[in-house]
Amino acid sequence: MGLIRGFKYNLAGLRLGLTAPKLLMMGLVRLGAMMAATVIGAALALAYHDALMTALWQRPESLWWVWLWYLASWLLAVILIGISAIVGYLVSQVLFSVLIMDLMSRHTEQLTTGREVPPPPMGKFKWLAFLVAQEVPRAILPILVGLALMVAGWLTPLGPVLAVVSSLAAAVFMAWDSTDLVPARRLEPFRRRLGRLAANLGFHLGFGIWFLVPILNLVFLSFAPVGGTLFALEASGEKGE
Repeated sequence: MGLIRGFKYNLAGLRLGLTAPKLLMMGLVRLGAMMAATVIGAALALAYHDALMTALWQRPESLWWVWLWYLASWLLAVILIGISAIVGYLVSQVLFSVLIMDLMSRHTEQLTTGREVPPPPMGKFKWLAFLVAQEVPRAILPILVGLALMVAGWLTPLGPVLAVVSSLAAAVFMAWDSTDLVPARRLEPFRRRLGRLAANLGFHLGFGIWFLVPILNLVFLSFAPVGGTLFALEASGEKGE
């Protein structure tokens, strides 16, 4: 049930985000930021592709091996683009998108409850630093889990299975990035928020499944704070429409 519920919440958040003018504008800005960071990262990665490939393995003279070299070169390009996409998402998230996510979450709260619980009394720069500080552990934790699964895949024969598990884990953590906005703004301790994630893994997996669909994932990621806020408000007992 949690899996289906999470799937529907993300879809409902996208629907609300596309119909509310302010949410639509902020979602499009966030989409543009993520796409720009990803494209820049991919361009830099490909610019150093040839030098890195030469350092790893110089092009062989034998025709028997050259086809394998081209295959390895193509795989390296795919890996570099994948890494740049992840790094670009994290960079845009920490340095820019985190502020838009907070604004989207607060506006969603106003639309669904008719009011907004204001953030703690602090200056704008201090509030921005607080948002970034909240984002850092949510960004680092999935990287650590992903690296652990990657190493386990190298050291055991379960590589293909762990590759799927790694993708699902990434989806869960990206979903948590959106559902954690309201609790973080309410200054709930990190341990409690992490416990809420553990108690709702099925929901977050269903919510994050959309993030694994190519092309659509950028759209759903852009408006995910809306659905995540709807879930957080319901979980905290604040009834919304």
